Amino acid sequence: MNQICDVMTRNVKVLAPSDSIRHAAECMDELNVGAVPVCDGDRVVGMVTDRDIAVRAVAAGRSADSTPVSDVMSEHVRWCYDDQSIDEVMEEMCDSQIRRLPVIDHERHLVGIVSLGDVAARGPDQRRVGEALKEISSPSEPDRTHH
Repeated sequence: MNQICDVMTRNVKVLAPSDSIRHAAECMDELNVGAVPVCDGDRVVGMVTDRDIAVRAVAAGRSADSTPVSDVMSEHVRWCYDDQSIDEVMEEMCDSQIRRLPVIDHERHLVGIVSLGDVAARGPDQRRVGEALKEISSPSEPDRTHH
């Protein structure tokens, strides 16, 4: 059990670029997740997060019913292959400071998603997950701990 396919979540709920951000938020609430891949067919074209919706739509006064996911999603999505090693993907997550990655096959079709939680629950090296989370969760600039 050293490949991402061994720990990833399969049968991932996805959104279409034309879906409303309300629908996206409802899916996130129902699934208790903070991000959902956006696909055109089975190819990843973006990722929408709860933060995308809050900052790019709600804070900007956009309508939840008429704003499509494509208007707020992040288009430049990092991903990994299903046959990559867990260590390699963990390193990528640390370097990029991200907690989840869509998983694709070599035909670039979405086959799953992997999160730090997936690796923590099913991966072989619990210590490495803790180190990764610490690296990813390092404070951003400016320091906002003092108000």
